[in-house]
Amino acid sequence: MTQSIFEQGLPQTPANHVALSPLTFIERSASVYPDYPAVVHGEIRRTWSETWQRCRRLASALAGRGIQPGQTVAAMLPNVPAMFEAHFGVPLAGCVLNTLNIRLDAEAIAYMLEHGEAKAVLVDPEFAEVIEAAVEKLDHKPLLIDVDDVLFEGEARRIGELEYEALLAEGDPAYPYTLPEDEWQAISLNYTSGTTGKPKGVVYHHRGAYLNAVSNILEWAMPHHPVYLWTLPMFHCNGWCFPWTIAARAGVSVCLRRVDPKRITDLIAEEGVTHFSGAPIVLNGLVNLPDEQKRDFDHPVKVTTAGAAPPASVIAGVEQLGIEVTHVYGLTEVYGPVTVCAWREAWDELPLEQRARIKARQGVRYHMLEALCVADPTTMEPVPKDGQTIGEILMRGNNVMKGYLKNEAATEQALEGGWYHTGDLAVWHPDGYLEIKDRSKDIIISGGENISTIEVEDAIYSHPAVEEAAVVAKPDEKWGETPCAFVKLKVGYGEVSEQEIIEHCREHLARFKVPKTVIFTELPKTSTGKIQKFVLRDEARKQ
Repeated sequence: MTQSIFEQGLPQTPANHVALSPLTFIERSASVYPDYPAVVHGEIRRTWSETWQRCRRLASALAGRGIQPGQTVAAMLPNVPAMFEAHFGVPLAGCVLNTLNIRLDAEAIAYMLEHGEAKAVLVDPEFAEVIEAAVEKLDHKPLLIDVDDVLFEGEARRIGELEYEALLAEGDPAYPYTLPEDEWQAISLNYTSGTTGKPKGVVYHHRGAYLNAVSNILEWAMPHHPVYLWTLPMFHCNGWCFPWTIAARAGVSVCLRRVDPKRITDLIAEEGVTHFSGAPIVLNGLVNLPDEQKRDFDHPVKVTTAGAAPPASVIAGVEQLGIEVTHVYGLTEVYGPVTVCAWREAWDELPLEQRARIKARQGVRYHMLEALCVADPTTMEPVPKDGQTIGEILMRGNNVMKGYLKNEAATEQALEGGWYHTGDLAVWHPDGYLEIKDRSKDIIISGGENISTIEVEDAIYSHPAVEEAAVVAKPDEKWGETPCAFVKLKVGYGEVSEQEIIEHCREHLARFKVPKTVIFTELPKTSTGKIQKFVLRDEARKQ
């Protein structure tokens, strides 16, 4: 094919074509705003210059310890400064950051460390026991690095070879890092439960992280120097890419070890927090605070929420507190949120409850998501925009994952036909806004965390009295959704109580995965013997 005149003698060069990476955001902020605040954690106050030096020290020290580019460094940390620094220091060393879900048990963590081939793990003292138990299951032991925290309440038990600050002392604050030559290079690894029970390792690249971080700015019209409160776990989709977003705007990261509604309102008032994010349970906690613990804010405050669709009453309650709610939607496979219920001025005139119902929709695509549609999952033909016809949400763009680590079959299935298949079922409204109606994957989203029904069912089946079991999502005002188990007992086994099944599950699962409700019954089936979960979901809603 003959080149056009615009392709002749105009090659890509280092002067006009570079790989996109969110690591450039912190480099710029540290250069332009070196004395501006970057991190707040109790009495700790660090500037962008100090944070940048610490990130480079971390990269240098990891390299000095023999950890090579392309290898995995895991973090079992709450929202503390070291977790924020890891989002820059680890990839500055050319490594891949694997943020571990701090709510998981040792068996799940061991699988992730082995599957991701982690060479080092940053460990908070609160999770020393679970990491120690996980590492005992591994043939190849990673380097363990204790991360002390002045706000940790309890006796700090060390299991590592050295402490985090000692590791940083080994590093060079002027470490001559290199940015990725190829923006397709992996920046992070995030595990998602999926529907198989075994977690899938979702691989992010530098380009996608860069673009979704910028999208966060655009959707929120985020100004320079925002003050961001870490109510959202940084382990979850790399905090929806907000570590990189905050660096791009030279903002302030106000760290928070655990979600506490009163602490949140206090920090909003005292630190001048302008933005925060979280699952509907976070919003619900603020709404249900006793009146004497609520605070008046003398500045604008915004929150993004995602997960199970928040009840309109919760959205309305939060806005009555003076906090503007933006509803977003996404998945681990797309770097966190990629759709937003973009607001229209005409809706400002609607009554509060009606505005809240509109805000509960998942909305339209982010700026940096190339395409979004609701389509027939078989033909991939878009469904009518009638607010009635149900189809699958499909996505395409640079902020779709590279794929699933060591799982080509699952990657091909998820990206079949040039679209990412979310497995979520929705309708398209006439105005182009989508609204989720069901989840074809049967995943339960509880407090913003995915729970595999198959994993919970396996735990129930291990009880000697259980003949059949099925788990579905039960709507819950606090958590969004919780697991509801339907169980058929073996004939002649004797009496088994709901509490006995729950206690049995607690021995095999992380607490947030344990069913909150157990119903003993015959399970409805199709003619081929498949359990009809849609019937059980209807029954769970009645409980």
